[in-house]
Amino acid sequence: MNGRVHLVGAGPGDPGLLTTRALELIAAADVILYDRLIPSTALDGARADAELLFVGKEGGGESVAQEQTEALMVQRAQEGRTVVRLKGGDPFVFGRGGEELDYLRRHDVPVIVVPGITAALGCAAEAGLPLTLRNEATRLCLVTAHLAADAQATDWSGLADPRTTVVVYMGLAAAPAVRNGLIAAGRDPCTPVAVLARGTRPDAASVAGRLDALEALAAQVGEGPALIVVGGVVAHSDPWLAALAAHAPQEIAA
Repeated sequence: MNGRVHLVGAGPGDPGLLTTRALELIAAADVILYDRLIPSTALDGARADAELLFVGKEGGGESVAQEQTEALMVQRAQEGRTVVRLKGGDPFVFGRGGEELDYLRRHDVPVIVVPGITAALGCAAEAGLPLTLRNEATRLCLVTAHLAADAQATDWSGLADPRTTVVVYMGLAAAPAVRNGLIAAGRDPCTPVAVLARGTRPDAASVAGRLDALEALAAQVGEGPALIVVGGVVAHSDPWLAALAAHAPQEIAA
C-alpha cells in the first residue's frame, strides 16, 4: 500500500487563512473528503480528476456518519491513493481529528496531520479580541458546549477565575446553559462576553455585553457557527468598543 491520508485543517472560513501546506496537498490529492465548514473556495485548486467527497455533518441537516468517513479514508488509501481529509478549523480542536488518527493507525494507514487556524484564534483576531493579556488574562480554556443540555452537563467549576478566558465552541444554542453554569460556578455576572458568529466569513456578526445577558446576545447574531468568549479581555475587543460607542444599554456598562 503506497496510499496515505493527510488530516488537514482548513481554518475558520476565510480562504486567505488556508495554509500554504494545505493548498499544496489539496492540489496534489487523488481524493478529498471535505467537511461542511471549509472555506468556500478551498477546493478550487483540486485536480480536475480528483475524487471530491462531501462527508460533513449538520445538526438536523445533511450528515455523513463518522464510521462511513473513516471507512472511506482507509479504503481509498488501501487502493494506493493520496487522500486529503479536509476539516474546518484545526483537526485536533473539536474536529474529531484524534478519532480519525487513531482509526487510521489501527488500520496501518500512513497518516500526516497538517494543522489549521482554529476558530478561537481566527475569529478572535478578526474581532480585535486578545485571548490572553499580560497581568490580566493568564489562562485560556477552550471548551465545547455541543452536548450541554443544561448547566450541569459541563463542569464549569474550574472556569470561575477572572484571569481565565473561556472560549466556548458550538455554544450558540447552549447560551443559557453557559451563562447559568459559569455564574453558578462563581463567575461574576458582569463579566464581559462576546458572541462571534460565522467568524472570518463575509456574513460574520459579533456582539458583546455582560455574561448575565448572554442569552439575549446570542439571539442577536443569527445562525452559527458561533463562539462565545468570556473574560475581561472582551472589554478590549472591537464589538465591546462599538457597543460602548453606540451608548448601549446597561447590559454593556459594568
